[in-house]
Amino acid sequence: MKAIIAGTGIDKDKRFYSSMKAIETPFGSVEYAQIDGIIYLPRHCPGHTLLPHMINYRANVKALEMLGVDEVITVYAVGSITRRLSPGRIGLVRDFIDFTSGRKNTFSDTDSSIRHTPFVSPFDFPLMERVARAASDLSIPISYNKIVYITTNGPRLETPAEIEAFRILGADVVGMTLATEAALIHELGIKNASLAYSINWAAGLDAEGFSFLEDESIERIARTIMDIAIKALESSI
Repeated sequence: MKAIIAGTGIDKDKRFYSSMKAIETPFGSVEYAQIDGIIYLPRHCPGHTLLPHMINYRANVKALEMLGVDEVITVYAVGSITRRLSPGRIGLVRDFIDFTSGRKNTFSDTDSSIRHTPFVSPFDFPLMERVARAASDLSIPISYNKIVYITTNGPRLETPAEIEAFRILGADVVGMTLATEAALIHELGIKNASLAYSINWAAGLDAEGFSFLEDESIERIARTIMDIAIKALESSI
């Protein structure tokens, strides 16, 4: 089974909400849709009702395992720190830095085993290759295998000093969800490729102060990303 986890922009797509189902996991109930053999899971819940620090990441990822998902494409709206991914562009995430705190980001504390999950390769390279080929087939330009995503707790946005520090650390984009989600997915052995799309310059980098892309632009990019993700997953169904 294949799946897509997505949030801002994509979770406004009404076609997914005509066939929502619920699954009970040991960590709570999760709502999802299944369309043409692909599971769609809105990470912020239907209607985007949860802030990033409130998301039940363990329930969402456990639901994928219980549904038999072996590959997932995760999609993230981000702020740009470097020109490797400027606003309006799409890119594959290569690595991440985790600046979150207080989140339940492991399943290891729910059993008696002691596990240290290696993260030399946080994302699945063959799946990333399929995503890149799907984008090429659709004539959609993406930044491939370069992007480093730094994850903050939220819900507040970052200060200019924090963004400058993140740039020095090697981050290209900033968001509030990837690290927690990717860690749990990797821990369960589910193959994951992450697509990021930028909706703004991060704090201190916008000549106008701070501004997001218009909603219509965000939704258009989100639909484009869904086309890439569906084509990449369908190639192995």
